[in-house]
Amino acid sequence: MLEISSQMIKFPSNGDSTPGYLVQPTHGKHPGLVVIQEWWGLVPHIKEVAERFARQGFVALAPDLYHGQATTEPDEARKLAMELDRERAVAEIQAAMRFLEAQQEVVPKRVGLIGWCMGGSLVISTAAASERIGAAVVFYGRPTDLELVKRIRTPLLGLYGEVDHGIPIQSVQAFEAELKKQSVPHEIHIYPGAQHAFFNDSRPHIYHPQAAQDAWQKTLAWFNKYMR
Repeated sequence: MLEISSQMIKFPSNGDSTPGYLVQPTHGKHPGLVVIQEWWGLVPHIKEVAERFARQGFVALAPDLYHGQATTEPDEARKLAMELDRERAVAEIQAAMRFLEAQQEVVPKRVGLIGWCMGGSLVISTAAASERIGAAVVFYGRPTDLELVKRIRTPLLGLYGEVDHGIPIQSVQAFEAELKKQSVPHEIHIYPGAQHAFFNDSRPHIYHPQAAQDAWQKTLAWFNKYMR
């Protein structure tokens, strides 16, 4: 495990600025990752995951797409997610990528993306909008628009739960079929018995330790394969 440093920053975006949590190893040059929040906001769990990536040798930036708002209440989270301007969010994620690319500690200059739930869906949207992404990982992100998938060229790892009541298995299979049709390097894994948000260890009633640990190892292997 590497020693890390962390800080809240603001990076330029859309003629203004976006807050974010930046974590990096204290020495050396490393690949960059943009870590995209669930619908709860930039909560401690997302910051902790960014720190885990930094200890594994990545410069991780988690943009605060709600600009200071966060919640632990599902109804409020749903409201925040519905009010989010997705085009602006994708633009802010791309701005976070550019910020990382400009840092002398970030090598190579192609940044990876990872997101969970709403953040996973935003990874799909951003991958459709940019060809500069080194690799992408989607944790239970809803693939709602297959037209977007047709524009993806980024190596993509998708991680889903078998009993995710919000994302039918059929939609995941259609997502995989479209990636295959477009000849996108990809892997899709569906974890038996795992619910939506199975990776979130701050929610013990749905956390699935075996699936989460396996997904973490697959995620590191995916980024190491395409980003180093």
